[in-house]
Amino acid sequence: MGKNSKNWLTRLSLPIQMSAFMGSLFFGLSLNSFTPATAQTAKPMRDSATVIMYHRFGEGRYPSTNISMEMFEEHLALLTNGDYTILPLPKIVETLKSGQLLPDRTVGISIDDAYLSVYENAWPLLKAAGLPFTIFVATSPVDRNLSGYMSWDQLRELKAAGVTVGSQTHTHPHMHTLSVERVREEIDTSNQIFLNELGERPELFAYPYGEYSRFVIDAIKDAGFTAAFGQNSGIMHTDEDFFELPRFAFNENYGALSRLKLAINGLPLKIKDLTPDDMVLNDNPPIYGFTLDEEMSPISQLRCFASNHGKLEVSLLGLRAEIRLPGPLPSPRGRINCTMPAGKERWRWYGRQFLTP
Repeated sequence: MGKNSKNWLTRLSLPIQMSAFMGSLFFGLSLNSFTPATAQTAKPMRDSATVIMYHRFGEGRYPSTNISMEMFEEHLALLTNGDYTILPLPKIVETLKSGQLLPDRTVGISIDDAYLSVYENAWPLLKAAGLPFTIFVATSPVDRNLSGYMSWDQLRELKAAGVTVGSQTHTHPHMHTLSVERVREEIDTSNQIFLNELGERPELFAYPYGEYSRFVIDAIKDAGFTAAFGQNSGIMHTDEDFFELPRFAFNENYGALSRLKLAINGLPLKIKDLTPDDMVLNDNPPIYGFTLDEEMSPISQLRCFASNHGKLEVSLLGLRAEIRLPGPLPSPRGRINCTMPAGKERWRWYGRQFLTP
């Protein structure tokens, strides 16, 4: 743990004692029956939630995937301050897919890749705070006992304590570069290993590197997963494609508390008729556009930004937005994020990752 762990726990002594008590209840009950302390206070209800994601904890050698323990402790202090409802990811998915509402500022926590630092550094703090989370696992590194990854025994311990285990394939490939047959093999192989080691196969999926294509999405649906997550910024909501769900990724370069506040106070920027609808581009730059939902307002303040280009030109024709880039997106992947103000210190978000030729 970070050197400030003791101070962090002291500052939150009463909330953490309550949270730990609720956590002990949670870890003895099923995920569906868990209701965290923050959910007990009446809040406005919405058809959306923010999902945040991490990879490594306290592994400074890998800044692009790591978050420092000091940063993570600040994140936990914010998440447990009473303003947010932290729910298990399966519960969020189930609620929104069924058209029901969640408390305003509902947050789901996800962690990718099952690195050992999750077990050694993050898990003790998450458990003490009583915060549910989902860990997405690629089975090959765990199965091969690779250094720096968790073991099946450790994953079984987390699962027994109520942590949701999701799938991230077998070998963590760039899925859009594989054949349909190889994609299915990745899924089938990992599912069989999950059955052998954990007694069940996951219902939630995370695309490795946040990369996918239309045929990859079809394969994930055919395999029986209930939802799948990328690595594009945005707020998930009831009307969204549940096999292209967004998450805000946090690391040393993008882990500031101000960015977390922006994300977990966010609201969805609802769109339809997206072009191009495939993440994999044939042309770069893309001719990018979408139609805004009628409830989105103020449309005139829609702003879009792209990797390497900053603010983009946005043309509006009624509810239709056409976004033009001055040059190509970077290779091998680039992002376009669009935002709109949504009241005091709140923003609507829609982000898209593209895989470039």
